[in-house]
Amino acid sequence: MGLKDWFSKDKKDILDKGLTKTKTSIFERISRAIGGKSKIDEEILDNIEEALITSDIGVETALKIIQRLQKRITKDKYVNKEEIYNVLQQEIVQLLTQQPQTNSSFDNLSSKPYVILVVGVNGVGKTTTIGKLANQFKKAGKSVYLGAADTFRAAAVEQLVIWGERVGVPVVKQKMGADPASVAFDTLSSAKANNADVVIIDTAGRLHNKVNLMNELTKIRNVIAKIVPDADIEVLLVLDGSTGQNACEQAKQFSRATQVTALAVTKLDGTARGGVVIGISDQMQIPVKYIGLGEGIDDLQLFDREEFVKSLFEK
Repeated sequence: MGLKDWFSKDKKDILDKGLTKTKTSIFERISRAIGGKSKIDEEILDNIEEALITSDIGVETALKIIQRLQKRITKDKYVNKEEIYNVLQQEIVQLLTQQPQTNSSFDNLSSKPYVILVVGVNGVGKTTTIGKLANQFKKAGKSVYLGAADTFRAAAVEQLVIWGERVGVPVVKQKMGADPASVAFDTLSSAKANNADVVIIDTAGRLHNKVNLMNELTKIRNVIAKIVPDADIEVLLVLDGSTGQNACEQAKQFSRATQVTALAVTKLDGTARGGVVIGISDQMQIPVKYIGLGEGIDDLQLFDREEFVKSLFEK
């Protein structure tokens, strides 16, 4: 089942509802930028650029969008204010399709087991994202094992256990302070013995320092390579969308410290800063794979760039 097949009306409704605050903010800012003018001129383009930047899309990405908009206006000769929303939507989608993409599916997995290492600072919704991911994979008919390798926080382990019980998937844990690689070993061993499809491992919730993070994840990777040599490993960084451009900076810091392969941006329903997803998608050479749109167990979605931008600019 591909991404477009997966994207049902119910999921579109969740997307539209989750982006309400961001959509309202962007519309209000662009509406003010256009003002009472009937034709798009340089002054309006400057105002739109400012509106995009203040919507947490980011300076670099906003500049790219305005440059594309200028070329489009020159090419089409005339773009009025009623058309500007559609033109913006089209140009942003085209900009994002130039960025790296990831295999967006809950059922077409590239290895068995498919291994996901989840990283991110405390408070971004890391453990909740793991629980919701497990639920999505299970709904797709996959057997899932969770590994509680964030052994430095009792709350993280307890929360993961609660999510395991809620979703109905096993959680492998050890005592507090145990070696995270040892937890990974137990998790992978159990998953392999039971022919599991997916293994999701929660790792330490902090960017303690680059060397420690790299060493910890390297040890876990080595364990995975020994037990399941052919496993595909996804390193998923979870970011809090409500922090705006701080989330983008955090992504840059983590990508310098370790090989992040995919991003999940959470808490978009509670913020007007959802434009940061566009900025992160453009600025990072790491694809956004999941977005969190609410507290419900089904409110984590695969990121569809076209549907996301369409939702933002639909009146």
